[in-house]
Amino acid sequence: MQTGADRHQRHALAMLAAAAMALGPAAVQAAEQTRPVASIWEQDTLTGDWGGARTALKDSGVDVTLNYIGETHAVLSGGINRRASYEGRLEFSVDTDLEKLIGWKGATTHVTVFQIHNGGRNAADNIGSIFDPSNIDAVPTTRLFTAWFEQSVNDRMSLRIGQLAGDDEFIVSPTAGGLINGTFGWAAILAANMTSGGPAYPLATPGARLKVNAADDLTLLAAVFSGDPAGSDCHDVPQQCNKHGTTFSFTGGSLWMGEAQYAINQGKDAKGLAGVYKLGVWYATADFADQHFGLNSSGAAVSLADPAAVAALDHRGNWGLYGVADQMVWRGEAASLNLFLRGGASPSDRNLLSFYVDGGAGFKGLLPGRANDVLTFGVAYGRISPAAAALDRDIALAAPPYPIRDYELLFELSYQAQLAPWWIVQPDIQYIVHPGGHVPDPNNPAAAVGDAFIAGIRSIVKF
Repeated sequence: MQTGADRHQRHALAMLAAAAMALGPAAVQAAEQTRPVASIWEQDTLTGDWGGARTALKDSGVDVTLNYIGETHAVLSGGINRRASYEGRLEFSVDTDLEKLIGWKGATTHVTVFQIHNGGRNAADNIGSIFDPSNIDAVPTTRLFTAWFEQSVNDRMSLRIGQLAGDDEFIVSPTAGGLINGTFGWAAILAANMTSGGPAYPLATPGARLKVNAADDLTLLAAVFSGDPAGSDCHDVPQQCNKHGTTFSFTGGSLWMGEAQYAINQGKDAKGLAGVYKLGVWYATADFADQHFGLNSSGAAVSLADPAAVAALDHRGNWGLYGVADQMVWRGEAASLNLFLRGGASPSDRNLLSFYVDGGAGFKGLLPGRANDVLTFGVAYGRISPAAAALDRDIALAAPPYPIRDYELLFELSYQAQLAPWWIVQPDIQYIVHPGGHVPDPNNPAAAVGDAFIAGIRSIVKF
């Protein structure tokens, strides 16, 4: 038998249930509003998802990237000038997946524009080295870098055409990418020997690239680029001749590149240690001047140090070979160690560098609780070609004293500290032996440029 207390209890419960049903949507909304918002230090980019617009664009096939790199370098000893410099680069890229955007299966596009600036003088100007201390160093300007269309077929083959950069895909070592000096990207054996530095930052060129995944672990690359990214009749710094990246040069013959890539243990669930091994070759069809000899008025070969030399002694074509090895050698729970080695060679008579090698190590997660930080050490050596050194000896005989070029040697230690998913701060030190290969110091031509010690810091922000 129900009591009055039971009836009052049932009535109170019914009233509470009715109130909960009436307030349900408002309560849910209030709960959603009080959920913790992701901290700015946890989001992938500084500006976040733009109120959902960024994700919506990507879902529809449009991916927008906006990054900024700013750095300062100070020459503490040696070099040409003991001073500090600042360089910055703003990168704006748009990648499209045309299958998502318009239903064109396997088609993608890419465009990158740079805004490059500095304080009037950069680290390379202060040192005079072949190995540029900064891989963002360039003439201040706003320039189109790359713009291409790519068509893939069955995940086995793709063709890319447009304004291309060779350093996007060729001679790349992932571990060496942790270093700032430009030679650890587009190696100096290419940059110093190819016309106008070759198709690499900051000068891309018209070209075409074919990529074939011959097997699960074997990829073949072949490309042809315009031979001179500066354009025709350039008698200035190549970047000044093509200051905005819109020359679209088809001069200087052609540059052909091929590379075979063997990659092991690349999958997420691979039990072995990941590694990649590459062999590459390049051939340029243009004429290249001899490093030692020229022609006199009667057409005979004479040393370029001889006042009778009035014309260049040209060689038809140029070429080089290179190899890359990048291997993880140890992996812990939240840390890993990778080693890399790269090397290349080119003919002595028509090239500044005849032999080059670099190598080093990258330690990820060195410090406890800093799993995304990377400490990288690298060494690079470039040998001045015997032909170029022979020219220096001729000059020294005629007007001693004169330094004889022999080699340039670089040591670099760099630490990438990931302060947030969108922000990396990178302290860096470099020591360069024989800047320029042991060239005369502009401030004292009888002596060579002194070995340079450089300290710097870089900040990378993803917007």
